[in-house]
Amino acid sequence: MSELMNSSSSRGGFRRQLLTSVSALALLGLVCAAVEPAAADEGNDYPTVWIELGGQLERMDGGQTPFAPPFFDAVTKGGFESPLEAGRPSIYSNGAEGAISFTPDNSDWVFSASVRYGRSNGHRFLHQQFKSLATPGVFTPTKNKYAPPNFAQTKADNSEAHLIADFQAGKDVGLGLFGGESTSVLSAGVRFAQFNAKSDATIRARPDAHFVIKSASGFKIPLDQYHQYYASAQRAVSFRGFGPSISWKASAALSGNPRDGEIALDWGANAAILFGRQKAKTHHHSTGNYHYRNGFAPVTAQLTPHTGTSDRSHSVVAPNLGAFAGLSFRFDRAKVSVGYRGDFFFGAMDGGLNTHKSYNQEFYGPFATVSIGLP
Repeated sequence: MSELMNSSSSRGGFRRQLLTSVSALALLGLVCAAVEPAAADEGNDYPTVWIELGGQLERMDGGQTPFAPPFFDAVTKGGFESPLEAGRPSIYSNGAEGAISFTPDNSDWVFSASVRYGRSNGHRFLHQQFKSLATPGVFTPTKNKYAPPNFAQTKADNSEAHLIADFQAGKDVGLGLFGGESTSVLSAGVRFAQFNAKSDATIRARPDAHFVIKSASGFKIPLDQYHQYYASAQRAVSFRGFGPSISWKASAALSGNPRDGEIALDWGANAAILFGRQKAKTHHHSTGNYHYRNGFAPVTAQLTPHTGTSDRSHSVVAPNLGAFAGLSFRFDRAKVSVGYRGDFFFGAMDGGLNTHKSYNQEFYGPFATVSIGLP
């Protein structure tokens, strides 16, 4: 078969703007930290309020029942990339986060509120095409002719957004357990989570154009035949849940001291039970034509179309587990942290196509934050 020509465009994944923002936050934290020792000389009071800002790059893993009409097999057999791969949603997102915590004077209690937001947008257009197939070398009273070129084209748009918010009250139950400047805070509260995802895909293909040789009046006549397919699918799925949560956050100094600068190891874990509702709205359609010649007259036969539509809503209970680990560089009233975090929501999303089917929603990846302490 002739040479395959590809035309593809895509956008999404990691974004340079986020890296720039995180770098700027880290520089801001270091500048603030550099001026803190002078302020600490005036009074070594521990801050009662901490404000934290940061960003994250996350990989998203979930699941959904694939939209795969039968003609996808003919596309791959024709030497083209599968539309399933071309239309796959983005697996990376980026976003921002913020938190505020309050510790009353002469108290081990910590009251906090935090929010984390992430999103991704992806677009892919993939067009693959072979050169037109010329008539075979047979004796024919007609001039050379060409069959329509074989091709496969996929256009897919995907978007995702997620928000996770926590409101907690905790107590330092292990002050000094890992050293003089260590902390170990157990907290309880509530967690809210909301996930939204949309996708829209259109597939067109003519994967099998070829000639069939017919004999007539002593001549061999090449007749072109081919299938032409079309399919489209749209999805809009979401989850919104709210429920009790617990968490444990600990930190232990590795070297230095808060006055001159200290490096610490941070780690923690969290768990929640979210009571919520998952929704899914789907629509898909596939059809095609078979082009051939009856005698020498062209004929187009309509293939049986298939259409499916579903609008579902279910109440679910979604357990949530997560953990993180990282390093922080801190002074009395400033801290810069980097680490790696994972959050797993079990059975949160309805990824079914025609019927309900729950899938997990998972987020994991690196993060960076800058914290400033206020008197």
